[in-house]
Amino acid sequence: MTKFSGIPENTYGILQRDSSDLECDEIAEHIRRLGYAILDSGYTPAELRAISETFDRIRAQYVDQWGEERLRSCNEIHTIRALLTHGGAPFMKLASNKNLLALLRRLIVGKFILNQQNGVINPPGETYNQGAWHRDLPYQHYVSSSPLAVNALFCLDDFTFENGATFVLPASHKAVAYPSNNYVRQNALQVEAKAGQFIVLDCMIFHSGGFNSTNKARRAINHVYTIPYFKQQINLPKNMSAEGLSDEERELIGFDYQEPASIEQYLSSRVKKEAGNG
Repeated sequence: MTKFSGIPENTYGILQRDSSDLECDEIAEHIRRLGYAILDSGYTPAELRAISETFDRIRAQYVDQWGEERLRSCNEIHTIRALLTHGGAPFMKLASNKNLLALLRRLIVGKFILNQQNGVINPPGETYNQGAWHRDLPYQHYVSSSPLAVNALFCLDDFTFENGATFVLPASHKAVAYPSNNYVRQNALQVEAKAGQFIVLDCMIFHSGGFNSTNKARRAINHVYTIPYFKQQINLPKNMSAEGLSDEERELIGFDYQEPASIEQYLSSRVKKEAGNG
């Protein structure tokens, strides 16, 4: 597509428009309109190195715990499920990154929780389970006026064309059906990003991991945030302690949104909610 200089700035007949006074507003606008954007995490090289080293240690423990053969048999060898339930503080801090939460508050109307946090490894020279076009609310074919779920893929390594950087179909979160093969070939884009950045997606945008043609694995930590009405991929509150978590972190993990196990629990929760409103 040809780009021209002197793009007009004047308008007429406009009654509503987006504001982008802050960088976060500009990123949010890009996601609302095109379905994807890049966000800096704000981590120092030392902090990023610490997360990277913890990731590798947890990955080794995870494979040892569940068994390589078992993980390969169910196509899970390149994924670490519910990462923060294994690694504790570093991954809780990552899930509650202040830059990311500020962006999410601009995208998701009302409350949201962490639906999942998974380590993802794109192996060199082979396919993996994220290397196919999908939405992060799979099997769903609908659109919404504002995001119901947002994906934040944290890059532990640089995402490059060579190591299989994520492909996106811009604005496909606005259409119900998956497009034709010709449309995909003509409009798919590959998103390069630096280690320490988030690739943030509306979860209804079609995207896919690329093929890693280098000799080194490309690592990432995937987060999906949803409105509380969606069930978590793995029940996080039942797999971790709330001790030491702030009220904001408790809410983010979903401790405040567990379904009541009985009428008694439901009525008790209503009493607490009414007291809070008072």
